Parts: sequence; structure tokens; C-alpha cells
Amino acid sequence: MTMRILHTMLRVRNLEQSIRFYTDVLGMKLLRRKDYPSGRFTLAFIGYGLESKTAVIELTYNWDKQKYELGDGYGHIALGVENIYSTCKSISEKGGLIIREPGPMKHGNTVIAFIEDPDGYKIELIEQTSSDSSS
Repeated sequence: MTMRILHTMLRVRNLEQSIRFYTDVLGMKLLRRKDYPSGRFTLAFIGYGLESKTAVIELTYNWDKQKYELGDGYGHIALGVENIYSTCKSISEKGGLIIREPGPMKHGNTVIAFIEDPDGYKIELIEQTSSDSSS
């Protein structure tokens, strides 16, 4: 049996603001978007590559919902980056919120940083080296 991760879904309060954050600040592409009037929601799929090749993020906007509780079960999304310091500088210049500046993780050598999207979801940036296959 072969399986792969297709997407991670995040509920958002302001779809346009979230799409701008993920595309303009993080450099993802809006892959597809569809309104479901009978269900009163919109789905937007964003990512760095085609859904057929890589996992993406599904942004779900429920038209009648203004607020969500993130809960304590959600952790974060992780993105691999080549140069974490210049990446964080670029994110900050584009209006992104850095909530943990780049540096070595507390109990290891991996260089990480954390940012936050407009809805408060945490995104971990992990510096990748040429010898890293994944973290």
C-alpha cells in the first residue's frame, strides 16, 4: 500500500489576507481556489509545487465564522530554507512576524526560527544544508 501526504488544512478568518501572506511573504503559489456557495465556504490550495508532486496547504474559509480557537493540539508547519538569516530578513521586510529569531535549537545544532501567519498559526523554518535530506 502506497500513501503520501496530500495537504494540511488550516481554517482562516480572512482568505485574501492569508493567501497574500503565503504567496507574497513565503513565496508559495495559489494552485487553485473554489467557492462552495451551498456549503458557505471557500477552499484555496497553496504550495511550492504541484499537488500531484508535493504536499500543499489547504486554506479553508467558512463564510459565517469570524473566529477560531487554535487549541493546544496544533503544533506547527515546518519549511526547509537554504539561508535562514536572509530568509527571516526577507520575511520581516515583507511584513511577516518573526516570533523566534534564527539560531540553534535549544537541545541540538539545527538552526531554526519561527514565524506566525495572520491567524496565529506557527511556522517553523529549518535551515537545510546540502547534506540534509529532511529534518
